[in-house]
Amino acid sequence: MPVIIQEIQITAEVGAGSSSAPAAAPAANAGRGADRDAIVAACVEEVLRIIHEKEER
Repeated sequence: MPVIIQEIQITAEVGAGSSSAPAAAPAANAGRGADRDAIVAACVEEVLRIIHEKEER
C-alpha cells in the first residue's frame, strides 16, 4: 500500500557556525543582524513574487 504525503514541514536554521556548536551570546551576533535582515528581506521578496505569479495564472 503506497504512502501519500499531503503536507510536509521543513524547518531550517541559517547560521555561519556548525550545527553542533552552542548558540553564541547575543552580543557576539550584533554585527550579524544586518545580514539576517538582508536574508529575510530577500526571502520575503521571493515569496511575494511567487504569490504574484500564482495570482496571474
